Amino acid sequence: MEYNKPPLTHLEQAELWKSRGLKLEDRSRAIRYLTNISYYRLSAYAIPFQNDKDVFNEGASFSHILNLYLFDRELRLIIFNAIERLEVSFRARMVYQLSHKYGSHWQDNAKIYKDPHRLKNRKTGEFFTVDIFSEIQDMIGKSTKEKHPETFIKHYKNTYNKPTNPPSWMCLEVLTLGQLSKLYNGLKDNVDKQNIATDFGVHHAVFSSWLHTLTYVRNICGHHGRLWNREIAIEPLWLLKPKMPWISGEFENVTNRTFYALCIIKYLLNTANPSHHIKQHFIDLIKKYPDTPIQFMGIPSTMEAKLFNWENEPLWN
Repeated sequence: MEYNKPPLTHLEQAELWKSRGLKLEDRSRAIRYLTNISYYRLSAYAIPFQNDKDVFNEGASFSHILNLYLFDRELRLIIFNAIERLEVSFRARMVYQLSHKYGSHWQDNAKIYKDPHRLKNRKTGEFFTVDIFSEIQDMIGKSTKEKHPETFIKHYKNTYNKPTNPPSWMCLEVLTLGQLSKLYNGLKDNVDKQNIATDFGVHHAVFSSWLHTLTYVRNICGHHGRLWNREIAIEPLWLLKPKMPWISGEFENVTNRTFYALCIIKYLLNTANPSHHIKQHFIDLIKKYPDTPIQFMGIPSTMEAKLFNWENEPLWN
């Protein structure tokens, strides 16, 4: 089928929604937001207020759509800030643990990484080689050879001629969370992984899974994507043996939803930054936008169709 929908003016977009039953309290205000956000982006936030395609529920208004958009925007900011703290803490702990065991330039030691191995692409059936050490070296090399590198990289290059790469505490500063996650997962010795994961109260396999998920969530936040009711494509593992207060088993079936990612962040922050205020930030956000259907974040319901009181869960209480 060929796509043949014509572009609409902002006024036509507003009128189209109105014709479908959406209440426009202030047309000029709606047009202003459509101009600055776009009809397409806001349309994703209109879906919860429609039972049928192209027909809005009775009482649905432009303010409902806009407030849901703003809720999601502020939720992303809360989560992005929290993941930044976790990334910094994770980087610091990995550098500390491995530097004291293998020396300042451990990142350049091929022996501590998994050996190169071949894997099969499930979709294409083709084989490819995974070489973590070479990948990490390429990542570091690109960052240290930039035309305008970080000041500390430039200082090292101007001061020392051996080793070629700066020490780990410099090199890892130029790696992204995704690259750090790949480095961690590529370590050969599970003892090394566990020494780092223990600091966060989890098994190394769970920690590796969580890092992968948090990288995915962080990228959604960084690219301003819809997050609040997202199904997380990189589904994280369930924490079987928590060392600290955790959530009940009712949440085990929603590990692919945003609220579970928020639980992961809260659990890890309890170690990385015990004085955090993520619970209060989330409560304040819900109070600010009380009409938000937070059940779509992955908060399960009871047999009576009532939302579980997430605030009473051990992790959050």
